[in-house]
Amino acid sequence: MVTYIEHPLIRPNSAEARIYQQVLAADVLKNGNTMIVAPTALGKTIIAILVAADRLQKLKGSKILILAPSKPLTIQHEENFKHFLNVPCTSITGAVKTDEREKRWRESQVICATPQTVESDLLNERYSLDDVSLIVFDECHHAVGSYSYVYLASRYVKECQNHLILGLTASPGHDKSKIKEVCENLFIQDITIKTEEDPDVKPYFNPINIDWIKVEMGPRLEKIRDLVNKALKVRLKGLKDLGIINTVSVNKRDILKARSRVQRKIGQSVNPPKECFQAISILSAVINLQHALGLLESQGVAPFNDYVGRLRKKTTRAAKNILLDPNFSKAVYLAKEAEEYGLEHPKMKKLIELLKIELGMDGQTRLKSLRDDGEDKESPKIIVFTQFRDTLDMIHERCEKEGIKSVRFYGQGTSDGKKGLTQKEQKNIIKSFKTGNYDVLISTSVAEEGIDIPAVDLVILYEPVPSEIRMIQRRGRTGRKSSGRMKVLITKKTIDEGYYWTSVRRESRMKTQLATQEAIEELKLNAAEKIEAERTAKVLGKREKSIVEDPVTSDMEDSLEEEVSDEDIEEIDLENENESKLKELKEKEAKEEQDLEDAIYEELTSPQNQELVVYVDTREGNSKVIRALDTIGVKVKVNTMAVADYQVSEEVAIERKTAKDFVDSIVDKRLFKQARMMMEEFKKPIMILEGDDFYSGFINPNAIRGAMTSIALDYGISIIPTRTAEDTAAMLKRIAIREQKGEKRSIQIRTERKPQNLWEQQLFIIESLPNIGPVHAKRLLEHFGSVKAVLEADEKKLQEVEGIGKKTAKNIREVVEGKYLYFKKDDNQKKLK
Repeated sequence: MVTYIEHPLIRPNSAEARIYQQVLAADVLKNGNTMIVAPTALGKTIIAILVAADRLQKLKGSKILILAPSKPLTIQHEENFKHFLNVPCTSITGAVKTDEREKRWRESQVICATPQTVESDLLNERYSLDDVSLIVFDECHHAVGSYSYVYLASRYVKECQNHLILGLTASPGHDKSKIKEVCENLFIQDITIKTEEDPDVKPYFNPINIDWIKVEMGPRLEKIRDLVNKALKVRLKGLKDLGIINTVSVNKRDILKARSRVQRKIGQSVNPPKECFQAISILSAVINLQHALGLLESQGVAPFNDYVGRLRKKTTRAAKNILLDPNFSKAVYLAKEAEEYGLEHPKMKKLIELLKIELGMDGQTRLKSLRDDGEDKESPKIIVFTQFRDTLDMIHERCEKEGIKSVRFYGQGTSDGKKGLTQKEQKNIIKSFKTGNYDVLISTSVAEEGIDIPAVDLVILYEPVPSEIRMIQRRGRTGRKSSGRMKVLITKKTIDEGYYWTSVRRESRMKTQLATQEAIEELKLNAAEKIEAERTAKVLGKREKSIVEDPVTSDMEDSLEEEVSDEDIEEIDLENENESKLKELKEKEAKEEQDLEDAIYEELTSPQNQELVVYVDTREGNSKVIRALDTIGVKVKVNTMAVADYQVSEEVAIERKTAKDFVDSIVDKRLFKQARMMMEEFKKPIMILEGDDFYSGFINPNAIRGAMTSIALDYGISIIPTRTAEDTAAMLKRIAIREQKGEKRSIQIRTERKPQNLWEQQLFIIESLPNIGPVHAKRLLEHFGSVKAVLEADEKKLQEVEGIGKKTAKNIREVVEGKYLYFKKDDNQKKLK
């Protein structure tokens, strides 16, 4: 007999009482900030609901925040919490307008949201986290680098006294340093690991049978592969001769490490040897060839040929060198011929064979699943995962030919000119798949997390993936309501086998690294220290009031003055004629020194209650700089800016360039275009160069130096170096203090560029008149011939122009003729309508 959880805030007969879930929830409430690592379908959401219910009951009037990395997953959480809890629940995403977001936050107790949206709202002071008693970070393995989870966790423990953090994930990763980073960023004090083998879990877990299906590559594909391998080995031998690698038996990681070493050597040399640039070119060619080889081995000739087509469009020396290689050229010829002949990868034939067996020979019958004997007669489903969108298209095309009802599911991004799916299209596809319009969902990695497809009982992987996180997530798509199955296609003696063993090894390593008591004790200690540091940390730049003593003469100086002899006085008298000049020079030097001291003193003792504002372009939205600015007490306002990344006054705007961005902007020719725009728009443009590895790329250091010189001399842009994002934030604060000191001036943000041509400037002026847009501005100028004539026209003449009515004409005349009253408080002055 099924028993249900009884709780004042949980709806009756809604949540099944499972002992392991209740124990885990109790442990979270007892031990503090916790990360729960458990496979999909073990009910991590129910654990979060139990913890949330307890916090809401004990901390009256508090809120619960559920964070998820995607909008579909956020909506899914909202539906789940509404189903189980009898408190107001809502969702907040970027698709919801700001006013509505504020209202939803104010009126709800449980808020499900995307982290980027909450971060933006916090930075714009729409609400705070001080009354949030629990934050749930779903898919918490994302809490690394500059992802929004990191900032939100830091701000939460700083603002809220009764904080509690719950991280949920199927896997935080295999790498010890990454696991540690996730735990530190979320202030984790305890880790709980649950597997399907645990005795308390086993009764509720549906086993997943994994079948690794190996296929032979085939003689024609092997011949093409051997030619590509020859072209690759020639270049690997060249790298070995240059001393870059020790052996030709290397993988992608070895090549990337070698490239980093060469780039570092270039960066550290004033005049790097030519061999370094030669090595960089060869390394780039090797990376391209390894990718082409991987596509050929795991996907087939069609994706390989598509990649060659993209390679032809590149203008780099490495790309040209590859295409001129005789072995590679022959491989391309054979691959093209094979595609025209209709040669497919053997995995495609095996996949169609598997689908037909599962669906029946006609491709339309009911799936022969393990659930056929049960009471649930809903149509079961199959998901086919593949890495590449090109392969997805090929699989879909073959399914259509074979009469298998399939649908493509992929992300929103554009790939090689092909538009992605909108969220609405994704939702409709999932709905059609659920209702039985399709039997097979062919998906890229977008379906690994964040979609609700409970009826899937077979997952097929077209190729293995080296990531243990992705492998666990894909496996978690099946076995939710019944026993599940997963089949993985592997091409023998190819990169597929390497990826398979990598994922198995990483998953095993992840479990062993998390399970040690020593690691958990270390977490508790580190988390306690970090939380205390966050709470007690003073805002950078906010100093105690300085006590500056009046300058006094020391005893040594007094004694020296007393020892001045008559002879000294006589000697000085002889130089009397130069005394006035020397005195004047000394006074000038003293004044300059005093001015410098005064400036430093002002910087250090400037009033800290002054509100500093830095305007930030929306493209910097995911930058660590914004979070650092907020941390050091600077108000951040995010706007769409036509020029620069940051603006602190009418005259000063700042373009921020990391080392990589600076080099990339030289290559794609953005740098000087951006510099010209800054020079034209602002009186005091600044470029911040962040980092210390500007010379470690593949571009000659002299080219980097030349670009910096041109920015400073040709465009008159001041260059300020910084070390990190935090250092950049501190520098922006210093600039803001200088520009906004003691004044409350509104800052006009450049949301669009100033017009450059005469006709643009004329349109710009007329468009500023009330109710006048681009079309009417053009009509007015064409009718009257000049800006002066438009401004001198009376109401009657203005109404002669098409689209200008009596009301608009009257408003225009009021603006032109009205007295300027900005400096006076005039309650009678009304906004023109």
